Amino acid sequence: MKTRHIVLASALLVSVSSFAQKDELKKLKKIYEKSAPTINDVSEYKATLNALQPLATAEADNVYYGFYKAMTPIVEIMSLGATATPEKKAQIATPKVVAEVEKGLNATLDYEKKVGKKIYTDDILAKIALFKPELLNGAIALGDAKRYKESASLLHSIYMLDKNDVNMLFYAAGYSVNAEDYDKAIEYYNELKRLNYSGESTNYYATNKTTKVEENFGNKQLRDISVNSAKTHEKPRDEKTPSKRGEIYKNVALILVQQGKTNEAITAIQDARKINPDDEGLLFTEMDLYLKLNDFDKYTNLVNEALAKNPTNADLIFNLGVVAGNANKIDEAKKHYLRAIEIKPDYANAYLNLSELMLRSDEKFVDEMNKLGTSEKDNKRYTVLKAEREKNFNAILPYLEKAVELDPTSQPAKKTLLSVYNALEMTDKYKALKAKM
Repeated sequence: MKTRHIVLASALLVSVSSFAQKDELKKLKKIYEKSAPTINDVSEYKATLNALQPLATAEADNVYYGFYKAMTPIVEIMSLGATATPEKKAQIATPKVVAEVEKGLNATLDYEKKVGKKIYTDDILAKIALFKPELLNGAIALGDAKRYKESASLLHSIYMLDKNDVNMLFYAAGYSVNAEDYDKAIEYYNELKRLNYSGESTNYYATNKTTKVEENFGNKQLRDISVNSAKTHEKPRDEKTPSKRGEIYKNVALILVQQGKTNEAITAIQDARKINPDDEGLLFTEMDLYLKLNDFDKYTNLVNEALAKNPTNADLIFNLGVVAGNANKIDEAKKHYLRAIEIKPDYANAYLNLSELMLRSDEKFVDEMNKLGTSEKDNKRYTVLKAEREKNFNAILPYLEKAVELDPTSQPAKKTLLSVYNALEMTDKYKALKAKM
């Protein structure tokens, strides 16, 4: 009999526990569904969660306990009312809290998909759509405040809540790089690579007839309606955003180099180019990698490969000039700078670098002049060297003046031009430029 009483009592205990559990879930559901919960409701909600935790042992109950727990910050924000400021909401929905919310909501979505019964799926998706813009604004604000790690965490949570928006993962990786959280950055970039993300898209613009401001529409259909049917906009135009693959592989490679994994970095870029041979961004990424590694031969070969596809790329030709100049190949560097100027006549840095190349010979003149004595022979040689030096300065002068004209803020260009004016005894021009500095 005692055994039966014990079994009966145990069964009764399970039954009471089950009823209590259902009561807790009902109470949470009632508060959660309020459009304007009070502060007291929030306190009761949290107390009920604490009571439910040890009772939620079955899978379904545990999932919905997790759901209601995840929704705690949402209930808190709702209790603040319509006048709640973004700052106040952000104090509740911190990146760490949002990460927990994401886990709880995704666990609920996965469970309801598994059992084939939607209880909160539609509500969760609606909540994500409602709060996503606010979360994104919060992530931007954190980034602007240089709190990059928190911004990356929040952006990653937004992606996990809406995996169709892969851009959020891309931005999370970028902020992780800014935060020097390289392990996370690599993790996110590898996921982007797995997804074969390119980030290519088209923006649809039209000008508002009233404000005369060009506006970016969410899609082509809405833009075309505004232009053709509503007649509120005009001057439609499309703008394609380029592939981000090059940037992804570039950042991965740079991180690997920084971590001392040079061979892995090279392999990553080369593998990417095999898969995407026509992606110009990846070619530039490989070029940048070899430049960072000071492998100028391979860098030059890749630049020439790029120039074969686009022979009028002034930046690439300028870079060949830099490499040649660093290798003290003066004539070759000069040829590249002149070609860059021919293609792009307003290329200020090409004029400045060309001037620097031509100034290198001045050291040779000065050294020889300083070694001369006072004999008649030495005086004649001094006169010849002085004339050659002035001839070189006069050849340099138009390039330097053009560099300053194109970029009046360039201190190196202005300082060098001052020196040349002084050497040529061009006093008026020297004083005029000096006064501007």
